[in-house]
Amino acid sequence: MKGLAIFLDNSIKIPVYEQIYNFIKNEIVKGNLKAGEKLPSTRRLSEQLQCSRSTILMAYEQLLAEGYIETKPKSGYFVAELFMDFKKQKEKLVKTAQNDETKGYEIDFSPAGIDADNFPFNEWRKLSRNVINSENTELFNSGDRQGDLGLRRAIAEYLSTSRGVKANPDRIILGAGYESLFMLLNNILEKNMIFAMENPVYPKAYRLIKSFGRTVCPVRLDDKGISVKDLDKTNADVVYVTPSHQYPMGIVMPVKRRQELLSWSASKEERYIIEDDYDSEFRYKGKPIPSLQGMDLGDTVIYIGTFSKSISPAIRMSYMVLPDKLYRKYIEFGKFYSNTVSRIDQKIVELFIKEGSFERHLSRMRTTYKNKHASMLNRIKGWKNVEISGENSGAHILLWFKDGQKALDLIKKAQRGGVNVYSLTECFIDDYYESKYENVVVLGYARLDEAEIQKGLSILEKAWNIMI
Repeated sequence: MKGLAIFLDNSIKIPVYEQIYNFIKNEIVKGNLKAGEKLPSTRRLSEQLQCSRSTILMAYEQLLAEGYIETKPKSGYFVAELFMDFKKQKEKLVKTAQNDETKGYEIDFSPAGIDADNFPFNEWRKLSRNVINSENTELFNSGDRQGDLGLRRAIAEYLSTSRGVKANPDRIILGAGYESLFMLLNNILEKNMIFAMENPVYPKAYRLIKSFGRTVCPVRLDDKGISVKDLDKTNADVVYVTPSHQYPMGIVMPVKRRQELLSWSASKEERYIIEDDYDSEFRYKGKPIPSLQGMDLGDTVIYIGTFSKSISPAIRMSYMVLPDKLYRKYIEFGKFYSNTVSRIDQKIVELFIKEGSFERHLSRMRTTYKNKHASMLNRIKGWKNVEISGENSGAHILLWFKDGQKALDLIKKAQRGGVNVYSLTECFIDDYYESKYENVVVLGYARLDEAEIQKGLSILEKAWNIMI
C-alpha cells in the first residue's frame, strides 16, 4: 500500500498517537481507505513520520479495539468493513464521542468530556512535585500487574464509603482506560459467551465488544431500565448495564429491577453482569445511587469505574472489581501481562484520594455542573412542545420534540447556526429504534461555561423557531 499522508502538528496538545488514530479513522469513515486495504507496517509508518513504533502501535491498537481495522496472522493490519456505509453514517451523524472533531461550530453541546477549566491544577502540580523526587525511585520500576496496592486500597475505601461497593483491594485491577479493562475481560470470559446490552447503549462499549467478535443481543429498555423479561428470552451469559444513570436515557434502575437482574445472573452458572458506573458522582437530586454490586449476594457483578469523568480523561485510568471466580481466572491469565497505567500517575491519584483532595474536587465539580444544569433547565423549561428527561444526574439531557420535528432535521438547522447537537438514534444497536426516538435531541453541557450554554440555547431558539 502507498504511504499515508499524515501531517503531525507538534504545536497542539493532542498526543501524536491520537493524531494518527484520528487521521486513519477519518479516512476510513470518509471511504478514502477501503475495506480490506492494507495499512503500512508499524516500522514503515514510524520511519515515515519519524516517531517511535510504540506510538504507531498505540494508534493501531485503538483502531483495532474500536473495530476500524483488523489483523490477519503474519500479514499485518487491514481496514475493516464498517457496520454502515459512509453515506448512511454521515446522514445519521454518528460520531466517536471523545474524539469528535468540533471545528466549525461555535458552540458544541457534546455529551462527552469534562469541565477542564476547573481541573485542580495547583493540587495536582504540588502532588506531582512531591511524587517525582529522588526518594521515589522505586516508582520507575515495574509495579504490580493489578496496579500498585496503595492506590487499590484507596480506591477500595472510596468505593466502599461512597458507592457501597464490596471492594477487596486484592480483586481490584487498574487499566489504562476503559478499553484496557474490556480487552482483559474479553480474555478471561469464555469465548462462547454471548453478550446482552441495553438498547440504546453507550456506543463505545458496543463497538468495543463487537470488535472482539462477540455476539451481542440488544435488549430494550422500559421506564425502569433494561427489561429482564426480554433479557430472559436471549441466550446471553453476560449483560452490560449502567444502572445508576443509564446512558443515554438517564434512567435510574429501581431496587426491584436490580433484584430481578441479580436473580437472572444467579439462576445459572457462569452468568455475569457488567456494571458500568461511569458518572455516579454527579447526581443533582437526592443522594447518590448505591451500586448494583453492593447488593450482589451471588458474586456475579463485574464493577467498572473510571476517573475520566471525575478527574480527567487525560490520565487514562479506570478500575475493575472482579467476582472471585473471574479473579481466579485472571490470576492464571494475567501472569503474562504488566499493568498499563503509569506508576507516577497511580501515586499521584493515590495521594489525591488519601489527602482528601479528590472529595473536595468532586464537591466543587458537583456544584459547577449543578449550576450549569440549572442554567440550562431554567431556560429550556420555558420552551413549548418540548419535554425534558434524564435531568437528575450526569452531564447531558434529552429533549423530546412533541411537534413532530425529527432530530436529524433539527441537527442540520442547529449546525447552520453554528451549534452542534446530537441525535439519540446514534446510540441504538443495529439501527433498531421506534419512531418516537427520531424526535429526541441530546444536549451535553460539561465542556461549556454558563455564558456559552445561554448563547447556544439562544441560537437554538432561533434556528428551531422555539415558542416560549
